[in-house]
Amino acid sequence: MSKVIGIIAGSLRKESFSKKIGRVIQGMAPEGFEFKIIPLDDLPIYNQDFDDHQEVPPAYVTFREAIRALDGVIFITPEYNRSVPGVLKNALDVASRPYGKSAWTGKPAAIFSNSPGNLSGFGANHHLRQSLVFLNMPAMAQPEVYLHSISKDFDESGNMTNDGTREFLKKAVDAFIAFYKKNA
Repeated sequence: MSKVIGIIAGSLRKESFSKKIGRVIQGMAPEGFEFKIIPLDDLPIYNQDFDDHQEVPPAYVTFREAIRALDGVIFITPEYNRSVPGVLKNALDVASRPYGKSAWTGKPAAIFSNSPGNLSGFGANHHLRQSLVFLNMPAMAQPEVYLHSISKDFDESGNMTNDGTREFLKKAVDAFIAFYKKNA
């Protein structure tokens, strides 16, 4: 039976570079692994009242079940205002609740950040890493994955055209699989 690794892109934008990177990575799953894209598009903003009053939105239930079914996670995130996008933070919150029933606990993770600019999502990468510590998710430390000037790596159809970036991503995915095997 294949191990299922979730790919979570921290962006809602249709032409999101994080989503494009996720599709590239999805095709890099080695034998014995399945890479599954987990969308965030339909998640309402987390509100504890939903759990406290048993009025949990169906999208929460579906998302929490999808996260529980994963063996590990690769987060792909842009940077908004030197931190993670709200949609990604919301996803972390939704699946970490209700208190004591976090769907994230113990799942090995990797963080790949990206930016059309030169900073390559450094702030988002490290803020997300802080959240993963609290969520009890061992996070791959090396290689660090910061993808700068990412807009230059795709053509108008959304295909990755930079072989160097593709090779770097493949090495990072292979490193994550090795990390996963040691930490699962």
